[in-house]
Amino acid sequence: MARSTASMAVVFMVSFLLVSCFLREASAAISCGTVVSSLAQCISYIRGLGPLTLACCSGVKSLNSQAQTTPDRQAACACLKSLAGQIPGLKPALAAGVPGKCGVSVGYAISTSTDCTK
Repeated sequence: MARSTASMAVVFMVSFLLVSCFLREASAAISCGTVVSSLAQCISYIRGLGPLTLACCSGVKSLNSQAQTTPDRQAACACLKSLAGQIPGLKPALAAGVPGKCGVSVGYAISTSTDCTK
C-alpha cells in the first residue's frame, strides 16, 4: 500500500510535466501503470523522506519521452491527479520542483488544479 501511495505522488508530478510539453495526436493513451512505474523512484523525495535520486530523474525523463501524444499526456495527467490525494505526506512544493531539478522543462505549474483536458 505504501508503494502504491508513493507511486501516486510521482504520477501527479509527471502528469503536469507531460501536459506542458508539445502535444501530438495519437490513438492509444499511456496506461496509469506505466506512469506509476516510471515515477515510483520519486516517492520518497516528494514525501520529504529522502534525496532526489538519479533513478527518479531517469523515470521522469523516460515518462516524458514515452508520453508524446495528446492522449498520452492527458492520460498521464489524469492518472497523477487521481493518485496525488492518496499519497500520505506528499509535499506539493517538492513534487512541483522535480521536473526542473531533473532537467525537464515544464511550461505549467505542477498542481492538482491543472486542467488535464488542455
